Amino acid sequence: MNKTFDQYASVVFLVVGVAIYLYAQTLTVSNVGIAIGPKALPSFLAVILIILSSINLFVTIRSQTLAKKEELEYKKFLIILVSLILYALLIETLGYVISTFLFLMVGFQTMEKGKYLSSAVIAAAFAGGIYYFYVELFLGVLPPLPF
Repeated sequence: MNKTFDQYASVVFLVVGVAIYLYAQTLTVSNVGIAIGPKALPSFLAVILIILSSINLFVTIRSQTLAKKEELEYKKFLIILVSLILYALLIETLGYVISTFLFLMVGFQTMEKGKYLSSAVIAAAFAGGIYYFYVELFLGVLPPLPF
């Protein structure tokens, strides 16, 4: 853990979270009959970002231990970045569930090789669970399966 980097990153993410939350409040409410309006998800995610960055900032400030210098892993970063770009480009074509499952599998395998079965189970449960809760229970709209 690089304390200085974590502190700066926490402040940046805190500011980004506040900006996203304030922007989400300017979105108009939809009258289409959807239970969750267009401002609900960005507001929720912005609040989560604000909370997590605040916790990280607090922990790094309170931490008294000297962290050893870690080497940055550019290869893992580039793999995740490319997979995120592909995820954004393919979500309409493949649908939310398939593209999210593939993105999570790539992310899990990038961070820790092996454990394919547990990675697949977690990725499938997350993608399917979020789709079910958002579309079926909250009547939101996500890209459907392509078939």
